[in-house]
Formats: sequence, structure tokens, C-alpha cells
Amino acid sequence: QAQLVESGGGEVQAGGSLTLSCVADRRSFPGAFPMAWFRQVPGKDRDLVAAISRTADSLIYADSAKGRFTISRDNGRKIMWLRMDSLGPEDTAVYFCAAPYGSWYPSQLKPSDFDYWGRGTQVTVAS
Repeated sequence: QAQLVESGGGEVQAGGSLTLSCVADRRSFPGAFPMAWFRQVPGKDRDLVAAISRTADSLIYADSAKGRFTISRDNGRKIMWLRMDSLGPEDTAVYFCAAPYGSWYPSQLKPSDFDYWGRGTQVTVAS
């Protein structure tokens, strides 16, 4: 089983909403850890969407996500969510969840700062 598994992607109309989830394998991640959402379209870099610290005391959003997306987590269930509202065609991408190995700080927001990745879930916003 993959260590991180995303779900919840699909196709929505412009202006609609989707909630993505990322489940951590309890055998690989027995405790809480920082997590983040990235997205990527073909031919472009993988960019941060949002990040959340272990205790959710630090929430970070890309400018494009701020005010529209909400990141949250449930450490007991080892699940992270990304609620996306007011979606537009520019949000169409493959969305990945990620987690670092060892220590991590909110300033570490590049893909290279994360060691474990899900395989992605497709989000398509139709007009």
C-alpha cells in the first residue's frame, strides 16, 4: 500500500467545489507530521497549494488558493483535507499530497523539502 493516498478528485463546473483527502499509512507514519498539497499541470513545475503543521497551528496558502481553499487535518484518523471552493479552469491540475521526513519548518515549501508523495488525484474544472 502507498504511504500517502489522495482521493476526491473529479470534474466540476466552474464555481463549484471539491474536497480532496490524503490518508497516511499508519504503519509508515505512526505519529503526526506536517503535510502539504501541491498541484501540477503537464510541462509546468509542481507548485505548493497549501501546507499544514503537525498541530495545525501553522496554515500556509499559495496566493492563488488564499480565500478559496481550506486545508485541515485529523491526526487521529491520519487524514488531511483540502476543501476547494469557487473553482475555475485555472485550478485544473493533478493534486498531490506530500510529507517530509524528519524535522520541517513552515519556511520549507519547495517540492524538494518533502520526501513522501502520493500518486496524485486529477481535478478538472469545466466551463
